[in-house]
Amino acid sequence: MLHALSDPARLEIVRRLAAGSEEWSCGRFELGLSKATLSHHFRVLREAGVVRTRPDGRKRLLSLRSDDLNKRFPGLLEAVLSAGRSETIPPVLAAASASVAAQGAAVAQLRPAP
Repeated sequence: MLHALSDPARLEIVRRLAAGSEEWSCGRFELGLSKATLSHHFRVLREAGVVRTRPDGRKRLLSLRSDDLNKRFPGLLEAVLSAGRSETIPPVLAAASASVAAQGAAVAQLRPAP
């Protein structure tokens, strides 16, 4: 389970799920990662027992298994989630944002002046 929570993208997924009580569709996570990479992160979290995936038509809904985790590892989930709260932007999002900004600047230079 600790391996599953060690990646910044997976930790951000868990933080978002922990912030609310509703289920999230897999397409709702905008982390600046490809669909294949997100799918990989969802699988790692699911196989570690951190999240539950439920099919709903053509969508997959994710929910945090906080009750199960707290029974098995009391206090661990809260400790992991509170450890990084001082960060305002998770590193993976900061890197993705910088990459998108650099690509936007490169495209702007290619456009002809009006």
